[in-house]
Amino acid sequence: MEATKVGIREFRAGIAEFIASSTPVAATRHGQTIGYFIPTHGQAEADMASLKKASKTLDRLLAAKSIDVDAVVAEFKTTRKRASASKKPVPAVA
Repeated sequence: MEATKVGIREFRAGIAEFIASSTPVAATRHGQTIGYFIPTHGQAEADMASLKKASKTLDRLLAAKSIDVDAVVAEFKTTRKRASASKKPVPAVA
């Protein structure tokens, strides 16, 4: 199942329709995919089934784009550490 690509503004404006839909959505910014929205429907038991379905859909989408999940996680951790290090206050010199 291929995700519908929409720009971030269109995604924000149409979130209610995307929630009601059963089709995954790839949100893009400047043509680059920045995230996936995979709607789920139903109650607790159905939610678990939907989550499993969403997980399988995400796995297929990542595989179709040849995205290495471990590399993405490592890049995220590195970026997060850099951002965290740049936010630390510099000690004042007396």
